[in-house]
Amino acid sequence: MSATPTIGVLALQGDVAEHLRVLDGLGVRAVPVLRPEELDAVQGLVVPGGESTTMSKLAVRYELMEPLRKHVHEGLPVYGTCAGMIMLADRVLDGIEGQQTIGGIDMTVRRNAFGRQTESFEAPVRIEGIGDEPVEAVFIRAPWVESTGADVRALGQVVHGERAGRIVAVRQGSLLATSFHPELTGDARIHRLFVDMVKGQA
Repeated sequence: MSATPTIGVLALQGDVAEHLRVLDGLGVRAVPVLRPEELDAVQGLVVPGGESTTMSKLAVRYELMEPLRKHVHEGLPVYGTCAGMIMLADRVLDGIEGQQTIGGIDMTVRRNAFGRQTESFEAPVRIEGIGDEPVEAVFIRAPWVESTGADVRALGQVVHGERAGRIVAVRQGSLLATSFHPELTGDARIHRLFVDMVKGQA
């Protein structure tokens, strides 16, 4: 792996520009990915927040779903945020009929579990592997993780209020997912963790 990997951001829909900006700030080459041949040219991929059902339909329309599944199966490091977490889940609750995912993480997620857009909120969440200081997590129509398989490590949970105990960050091998939006906060520590995963250093 070169010292400066190329990391793609799936550019079907969602917070593409925000993720590109954070990755650029970490000194990697960050590029939008919209076609299968562009996917072949990256060493890591971010699947951004947005609307998971729209993202799924567009991935099928652009003939990206099967290439994405193939790359995940072959070990491409991928980080999914919010809708991206749903896209990386093997199982989805409260999805639309026929909703497809890339899969790869042995977990069940509940779509829109934290409520509607008007119920968006921020909360401090301590994330394993990035230091003791919690991140200020931004939840926007966010999923949560209902259950995980034995190979999935929970990296962070909500600790306060009625949502306490809900898993909101996970890792399985080369796959990382959060139900919140670190690209919106100016805190690049989770992206840095992912860059280290791409480099084989985490």
